[in-house]
Amino acid sequence: MEGNKNAGDKKDKLADQIMQNPQVLAALQERLDSVSQSPSSYIETLPKAVKRRINALKQLQEKCAHIEAKFYEEVHELERKYAALYEPLFEKRMCIVTGGVEPTDDECEWHSGGEEEDKEKLSEDVKNKMTISDTPSAEDIKGIPDFWLTIFKNVDMITISLQEHDEPILKHLQDVKVKFSGPGQPMAFTLEFLFGPNEFFTNQVLTKTYKMKSEPDSADPFSFEGPEIIDCEGCTIDWKKGKNVTVKTIKKKQKHKGRGTVRTITKQVPNESFFNFFSPIKASEGEEMDEEMENTLAADFELGHFFRERIVPRAVLYFTGEAIEDEDSFEEGEEGEEEEMEGEEECEEDDDEPVKKEAVQPAECKQQ
Repeated sequence: MEGNKNAGDKKDKLADQIMQNPQVLAALQERLDSVSQSPSSYIETLPKAVKRRINALKQLQEKCAHIEAKFYEEVHELERKYAALYEPLFEKRMCIVTGGVEPTDDECEWHSGGEEEDKEKLSEDVKNKMTISDTPSAEDIKGIPDFWLTIFKNVDMITISLQEHDEPILKHLQDVKVKFSGPGQPMAFTLEFLFGPNEFFTNQVLTKTYKMKSEPDSADPFSFEGPEIIDCEGCTIDWKKGKNVTVKTIKKKQKHKGRGTVRTITKQVPNESFFNFFSPIKASEGEEMDEEMENTLAADFELGHFFRERIVPRAVLYFTGEAIEDEDSFEEGEEGEEEEMEGEEECEEDDDEPVKKEAVQPAECKQQ
């Protein structure tokens, strides 16, 4: 026993000497800092039995992700169901916009609750935004001129790709619809752009289909946050001769190396246009997308979602600008609430008696 005691004393003395070494202390402090800064480092320090339980929690979390995926599949079915209920209203909207139907006096009554000055100001703003070259008499105006063009010009996400040469074409845009994939089909939605007769192309409808996936990635199931667009397909635009705004013709001079003669050739090169929206980028087979291509595709997916979730359902509010003003106000309101909450937290810190809470074990988990 005395021998064991002496051995223990020697170990304690050795430990004290080690702990007094500045280099050892610095190394320990660095180790502690790395553990505190990195959650994964902290997990590595846990006992094996605890790590096993964490793995069990991860299995539960993966099962939750698959249940969530099924939830979004049912949401898609609900969207498809309610799209049929919205359809008659959107058809009536298109008829009013194009002048096919004149609404009754009762249908035209709208009580916004604002002052008369606000109504006049809104009316004036709408007039300023409408791109009518010659102002005809009220009797000559059919429907709501430049309805969709005005919406596109009001939305920054679209304006960034909108060119001056696109505007005469978009004056003929009569409606934008969202069509959902049918029962039993892979999750997808299609944007349909309906055009009246025009001098630019022969298509009556231009389409863009977005394919979606609502399934956790087997390699990274915890990254699942709901349905995501995985691919999109545009359509072929049948441009009339000389009217294709997605390309431009340039002239280039070439000098013959031997004879020194110069010739002028013409060739077509891509041109910036909103209508490039219907020709999404595609990676060649076996080719990996670079960062620029990925960013372009991500912006395309975002715009598709915006058409589906915001622009089509609330078109008139984007025409008047009210939807944009509401979004700006909502963002400011969030910031204001955050500041108020911070102030409340500071007041709570001044309380003399902090409230102590005891951990309570759920009833179904209590050990008997």
